[in-house]
Amino acid sequence: MTARTLNLDDALYRYVLDVSLRETPLLKRLRDETQALPMARWQVAPEQGQFLALLVKLTGARRLLEVGTFTGYSALCMAAALPDDGSLICCDIAGDYNAIALRYWQEAGLDGRIELRLAPALDTLATLETLGSFDLIFIDADKANYPCYLEHALRLLRVGGLAVFDNTLWSGRVLETHPDSADTRAIQALNLALKDDARVDLSLLPLGDGLTLCRKR
Repeated sequence: MTARTLNLDDALYRYVLDVSLRETPLLKRLRDETQALPMARWQVAPEQGQFLALLVKLTGARRLLEVGTFTGYSALCMAAALPDDGSLICCDIAGDYNAIALRYWQEAGLDGRIELRLAPALDTLATLETLGSFDLIFIDADKANYPCYLEHALRLLRVGGLAVFDNTLWSGRVLETHPDSADTRAIQALNLALKDDARVDLSLLPLGDGLTLCRKR
């Protein structure tokens, strides 16, 4: 939910992209189209998408779950990194942007690996517990439900699997002492709870708007 990594000046951020970003023309076109939308701020940064793809490969993940898909950029990054027998379930609510995601997945030839489920994410997650475990879960949906998404993720992940939360620095608003926003309070609560959660190994990376990795023990 940020167009770029926080707290890098323009020149240094440009350098990061110039020496490391391997964005395909299709991904670039999707990112540009997304930037023209009213809710463009929901888009993950391109370096985050590339990092998610690397996580898929590093972990050998085959079954992925994404909570919050928007125009499908992060899903496209992860699905492209899957082996041929891999799969990705995406949870989102119905919106005009769904058609953009489906169009780009089809153009990439990856629509057969991706299943889009349109319903409130908590409802979808409750139905997935009978379908076996997941290797990696990326969570970038409504922030007020982040603590609930953590509990669902830990039930759905295999031991050694990864839950990845986006926006855990929340543009610096996590530093507010008396936040008015329920979203800010939820992210603060998640961050504090994870610090002492013995069920996971943990790292909060200052990538994008903050990316928290939780490995299920």
